[in-house]
Amino acid sequence: MTSQQIAFEWTSSNREWLIENPIRIVAYILVGLAIRFVAHRAIDRATRRPAGSSKATTDSPSTDRKPLLIRHLRERVPSSAGGRGAAQAERRAQRAATIGSVLKSTTSIVLLIWVVLSMLSVVGVNIAPFLASAGIVGLAIGFGAQNLVRDFVTGIFMLLEDQYGVGDVVDLGEAVGEVESVGLRVTTLRDVDGTLWYVRNGEIARVGNMSQEFAVARIDVPVSPSTDVEKAQHVAAGAARAAVHDDPSDIIGEVTMLGVQAVAADQVMLRLTVTTKPNAQWAVARRLRARILRAFVAEQISLPYVGAYAFAAGPNQG
Repeated sequence: MTSQQIAFEWTSSNREWLIENPIRIVAYILVGLAIRFVAHRAIDRATRRPAGSSKATTDSPSTDRKPLLIRHLRERVPSSAGGRGAAQAERRAQRAATIGSVLKSTTSIVLLIWVVLSMLSVVGVNIAPFLASAGIVGLAIGFGAQNLVRDFVTGIFMLLEDQYGVGDVVDLGEAVGEVESVGLRVTTLRDVDGTLWYVRNGEIARVGNMSQEFAVARIDVPVSPSTDVEKAQHVAAGAARAAVHDDPSDIIGEVTMLGVQAVAADQVMLRLTVTTKPNAQWAVARRLRARILRAFVAEQISLPYVGAYAFAAGPNQG
């Protein structure tokens, strides 16, 4: 028997290992890569804003076109929140990108497992023990990484429900500040002192969002007990309305004088409110307090302590 005949017989007898199995393995790999490519492209298209929407975001937030992925999800910030187009677009982009990242990772992991199991099946390896071992290992990892899993699950629900986003001022219990990034595991926010807080999503028991839809500027004004309360209320409300009239850019409601909020031995607390755009309540409150203080000085309305001292000392001097 010649060497050519021996080689032919050896090739024929081992044809499955030399030709068929490698071709099947390569086919599985190519199919997996093709499916991954198509899935990632579809996810990218769904997470990007449609072309031509950037100008609409700046000029008219109400005409901003959302990424397809979050178009039908709940959105807490209305498109009519004027002046927040850029922040709103950034919030949507990060929300869609984070959800898209999860979908990409999940797709890649599922396809990788499928390709590996298919390759093992091709070469004749019994994959049943691998599936059983994978189940046991997954169960062990699940018990050992409960906090990590809880962080991820909570992060996904926060994104789907749009509980908060970049630029929102939130109260997360231990930390209060402006959200700088929202991830699946950790949310970062910076407080008024500049401290950057890293808060695990699984540890967030409640969320107080001070930046959704609208805000209310609450102004508490103390006056002396000896002051004519009716006059003080009239002056404070008039000064606040004048300030709003001079600069109405952040105001979306009328000034409301609620009246006497609290009474103490040394002061009477007056309260008034005004509805503002999100994140503008603190600046508006500071501006109104300054205007009210000037009006009190002009109308000779006594502030606490000074007025109380004069009220108490007056009879003794007489």
